[in-house]
Amino acid sequence: MKTQLSRRNFLKAGGIAGIAIKVSLLPAVTQAELIETPPRPGADWLAGGKPKYRLDAIAKVTGGKTFTRDYRARDLEGWPKEQAHAFMLHATRVDRVFDGVDLSLLGDELKPDRLVLQEDLIADGVAMPAPWPGFYGDVFFVPKGQTARLLGQPVAMLIYHDFARYDAAKRKLRFNNKVVRYGVEGPSTTPGPYGAARYVRIDGGNPDAEDRYSALKDTTIRAGFKGTEPQWPAAGDGDAMARGMAAAAEIEREIANAGDDVLVLRRSYSTQSADASAMEADNGNVWYERGTGVLHALIATQSPHEVAEMAAQMLAKSKFPLGSIDLRIGYTVGYGTKDHALFPFFCVLAGLYCEGRPVRLANDRYEQFQTALKRHAFQMEKVMVIDRKTGKFRAMTGRYQNDGGGRENFSVSVGTVGATAAQSIYYLPKSDFSAAILSSRAVDAGSMRGYGTLQTMAATEMMVDEAAEALGLDPMEFRKRNALKSGMKNSQGAIPSGALRHDEILAKAEKHPLWVNRQRRKAEFETANPGKKYGVGYGHVHKDYGTGAEAALCALEFDASGRLKLSHVAHEIGTGATTSQAVMAAAILGKQPDETVFGKVRWPQMPLETTDEPYTLSQEEEDKRMANPRWTPSFTSPMSASNSVYYLGHATREAARILVDLTIWPAARSLWSRGIGGGQIAPEAVRREDLRVSNGGITAAAMQPLPFAEVAAEAHRLGLVTGITVHSFNRWQWAEAEFELPGTGRRRFPIDALALKYGDGAPAERKALMTEGGWHFVERAAVSYPPAQRNNAGVTYYAPMATLAEIVVDTGSGEVSLLSHHSILECGNQIVPDLVSGQIQGGLAMGIGHALKEYLPLYEDGPGDGTWNWNRYELPTSGDVAVWKQTAEVLPPLSDTDPPKGMAEVVMIAVVPAIVNGVAHAIGKRFYTLPLTPERIREALA
Repeated sequence: MKTQLSRRNFLKAGGIAGIAIKVSLLPAVTQAELIETPPRPGADWLAGGKPKYRLDAIAKVTGGKTFTRDYRARDLEGWPKEQAHAFMLHATRVDRVFDGVDLSLLGDELKPDRLVLQEDLIADGVAMPAPWPGFYGDVFFVPKGQTARLLGQPVAMLIYHDFARYDAAKRKLRFNNKVVRYGVEGPSTTPGPYGAARYVRIDGGNPDAEDRYSALKDTTIRAGFKGTEPQWPAAGDGDAMARGMAAAAEIEREIANAGDDVLVLRRSYSTQSADASAMEADNGNVWYERGTGVLHALIATQSPHEVAEMAAQMLAKSKFPLGSIDLRIGYTVGYGTKDHALFPFFCVLAGLYCEGRPVRLANDRYEQFQTALKRHAFQMEKVMVIDRKTGKFRAMTGRYQNDGGGRENFSVSVGTVGATAAQSIYYLPKSDFSAAILSSRAVDAGSMRGYGTLQTMAATEMMVDEAAEALGLDPMEFRKRNALKSGMKNSQGAIPSGALRHDEILAKAEKHPLWVNRQRRKAEFETANPGKKYGVGYGHVHKDYGTGAEAALCALEFDASGRLKLSHVAHEIGTGATTSQAVMAAAILGKQPDETVFGKVRWPQMPLETTDEPYTLSQEEEDKRMANPRWTPSFTSPMSASNSVYYLGHATREAARILVDLTIWPAARSLWSRGIGGGQIAPEAVRREDLRVSNGGITAAAMQPLPFAEVAAEAHRLGLVTGITVHSFNRWQWAEAEFELPGTGRRRFPIDALALKYGDGAPAERKALMTEGGWHFVERAAVSYPPAQRNNAGVTYYAPMATLAEIVVDTGSGEVSLLSHHSILECGNQIVPDLVSGQIQGGLAMGIGHALKEYLPLYEDGPGDGTWNWNRYELPTSGDVAVWKQTAEVLPPLSDTDPPKGMAEVVMIAVVPAIVNGVAHAIGKRFYTLPLTPERIREALA
C-alpha cells in the first residue's frame, strides 16, 4: 500500500511538536487555572532579587496537597464529598478479536456500578478527540469483534461508587488473563506508517554563501510509503522536492566515488524504548453536573488548554449537554509525557458515566507502564565523510526510523526533530537526513524529554569519537575543527539565534583535569585495581528549545495601593516555571507579585480568533487572515519543549517592560516633577534609559527612590495604564505589531495582541473602552508575522551542554560505574540559578539511566502486558550517578541583556555519548546499541 501525504496533512502530522485545536470550541464560561498552594511567599521572598524558595516549596516539603494526584472530591470547593473510583481493563493480545469481558470472578458483590464499552460511546455520540485525524487513534476502547490497535489498549472501564469495592475488584482482576475474552484470529488494526520527511542541504561553497539547496531556502521533502519503505519523489530539475532529491543523489555519488583522501565511516545504531517514570502517574478527577452540563475536572496535564478544547470537541455531538468547563490544574510532572496525552480524556469519559458523582481515574504503576507514552526506539544508519588532510566534514547522511507504537501522537514530530538535530554541533557543507516514522503494536510513544535528539545526537557523538580515532586526531581537536560558529547554518539552512559558544566550551573541557590527566589516571587506576578498566569520555551537544509555534499570554496589573497581580498560562510541571515567571516580573518592575494565577486558560480580555494551524497555513492564507486585527496563528502553548523561561517568559518580560514604559516612567516623572520650578527633576537631564528599578525603589539619575506603591498611586491618579495583557507568538522569530495607544500614539512591540486597563483617574471616555472583561482590547494597527517558510528552519534556538564522564568497567561482571562527571552548560542569563542546577542534576540522572540501565521490550513481553513495574524496569539510584562527585559550570552570559535559554532537555543528552565513549577508552570496544548492559560488555570482552 502506498500512502499519499499532502503538504497540509504532512505538516499537521510533522510540525515540530504542533497541534491544531480550535479556540472557538470552548464554551464561553470555560476557565482553567492552577490550584493555589498556600502559604503565599512572604514580603521578603525576593530580598536581594533571589527567591528564598520555590513558590511550591513549602507545601511540598510539609506534605501539603500540591500534585493533582493528592486531591479528592472533598478537597475541592463546591464539589460533592462522595468520591467514586474507576479503573480500566486492557488488551494484552493484538492477534485475536476482542470478545467482551468476563466479570464472573467478581460475583454480585463486586460488580461495577457502571461498565463502559466502546459501543456505549458510539451509541451516545461521544467522539474521539481529534486535534487532527489519527493523532489519538480512532477509538478509545477496543470495539467488540475487532483486534486491539496496540498492546495495552483499554477494552472497558469499570466505575465504582465507593473505594472499598473498587479496590477489592481491582485486586481480583489484576493479572488475570481470563477476564478479557478473545475470539478468533483477526486482521491487524494497527495503523500504517505515520510519515516521512527528508532534509537535504548543499552549501554554496562556503558557510557564508547562499545554499544551493536547503529546506529553509527550498522545501522539506516528504514521502508516502510502500509497506514500511518511504517512497521519495524522483530526482529532477522540476519542483523543489525533485531538486532536493537531485541534491541528495549528488551527495550519494560523492560518497560512492570517495577516494583515499577522505574517510568514509558507516555505522548503525539503535536505542531502546524507555518509560519516563515520572513519580506522579497519570490521573484525573471529574464531576459532570447533569443538570447544568458543567464539566468540572482536576487533571494532571502539561497542556490544559488542549484538554479543555478536546473535551468540548468530544461532547459536541453527544447526548451529554455541555454548559461550561471548569478545569483545575494541580502541580504535575511528566517530562513531556503529559503533553497531549490521551489519558485525560479517559478521565472525562469516567465523569460522564458516573451518574453525577465525582469519579477518580488514576493509574497505579503497573497501569502507568502499560499505557503511558514512551520514549521512541530508534534505528539509525549514519555515514560520515571527512577530509583526511583537514580533518573537516565534507558530508554526513543519516537514515532514521522510530517506532511510534499503535497511536500516532507526536511520533512524526519526534522523528523529524531527531533528523534535524542529527548534525549535533558540527558544520556540514553537505547533509542528507531523513526520518521514517513507523507504527507498530507497541505502546504508543510521544513527547518525552530528549524528543528524538537524544537518540540521534548521542549516536553522532559516539561516531565523532570513532572518526577522530580513525583519523589519528585528538577528539577535542577534531571537534574544534568542525564545531558550528556564529552565523553558520544548520542542516536545514537556518542561521541559529545569537552567538554560538561551542569553542568556549571545548576550550574549558580540553583543559579540565579529567581530560588532561585521563591517560596517566588510567594507568595508575588499572595498576591499583586489577580486573577494572578506567576511561574518560566526552559528549558535546546542543538542543533546540521551543516548537516553532510558541504562543503565550501574561497579564500584570496593580491597584492604587500597589498590590501587584501576575496571571499567566504557565503552570508548574516541576521545572520551577511559576517561580521563574514571578522572578522575571519582579526583576523588571522592582516589585514581587502579591498575587499569582497560573495555568490560566480563559482570557476574556483577549478576544482572539485563530485557526490554530501555525504549521499548515500557506503564506497566502496567512496574509489574508492577519488583516483581521484579532487573528493569531496560535492561541497558547502547553508546558513542553523547554519553553517556559524563554518563550512563556517573553510574554512576562514584555508585559513588564511595556508597563514600565507606559506607566512606571511617566508616573515617576510626575512625582519627581512636583514642586516649584519643576521639582527635583528640573535641574537634571533625566532620560528613560536612566530609569532603574529594584526592591529598594524606582530611581533615575540621582532622583529620590520611589516605593512601587507610591508610583502605583500616582499612576491611578493620572489615569495611566495600570494593567497590561500581552499575547506573543514565535515561529523561530518573534511576531511584532504596532498599536495606537490612547494618549501615547503608535508603538511597536514584539507581541501580536495587547489589552490595557486604565487607572482610577482616567477620563470617562477612556474607561468606556474597557469592554472586554474589564479591559480595553487594543486592535493592532499593523502586524509582522514570521513568514510561513520559516517552518522549514526546523529550529533556530539552541542551548549547548557538554559532559566529561569518568567511568570504570568491571571486566568480570561487565558493570559500568561512574566515578565522577563534569558538565558545562550555556543558557544565557539564569533567572534562578538554583533551578538550573536542579535541572542539570535531574537531567544527568535521566541520561545515565538511558545509557546504562533503562530498557523496555517493544512488543508482547513489554509493558503492554501489564506486568511491568520498577521491580523489572531498572532506574538509576544515587549510587549510579556519582551523586557526590558530580560538578557543573554554567558559562557567564555575554551581557546582562542576554535572554535566558530553555535548557531542561539538553542537560540529559551529552552524558549518554560521554559514557559510551568512556567505555571505549576503558576497554577499547565501541558499542552501537543502548543501553550498555553488563551482558553486552561481557559479550564484547569474551
